[in-house]
Amino acid sequence: MKTLIVYGSKHGCVEKCSKDLKNKLHGEVVIADIKKGNVPDINLFDNIIIGGSVYVGKIQKEITKFCSQNINKLKEKKIGLFICGMIDEEKGKEELNNVFTEELLSNAVAKGYFGGEVIFSKMNFFERFIIKKLCKTDKDMSNILYENINKFAQMMND
Repeated sequence: MKTLIVYGSKHGCVEKCSKDLKNKLHGEVVIADIKKGNVPDINLFDNIIIGGSVYVGKIQKEITKFCSQNINKLKEKKIGLFICGMIDEEKGKEELNNVFTEELLSNAVAKGYFGGEVIFSKMNFFERFIIKKLCKTDKDMSNILYENINKFAQMMND
């Protein structure tokens, strides 16, 4: 069983979650950062997992483009979808349903919200300003939901 994890990460949280997920999946697992353009041929994989971070209600445009360009191939695969973000878990589940198409969501065997991180040193001035205003903090925060990653991996492994 070969699995491909295609992810888009702005500040590294999705990458961190993808690596953690990789270690929990059975069989050969390849991870690919879509922003670096190194996504292998999806025909070589049985399972495809797609993940990204959500900012202002949108996932990375590269993820959206990948999904739309490969929709017919993805429908033939066992797929999983996940997002990361600094919102509460219920809102995270809503966002997941908003950023992926119904066609993908209905075919996904696993869907997950993995939480998020705020690392100020990885942000530009504008992002730091917004986070300070919205979250009322200037401290790094991590809210990665490792239990959600574990559940997601179990669904993909079944």
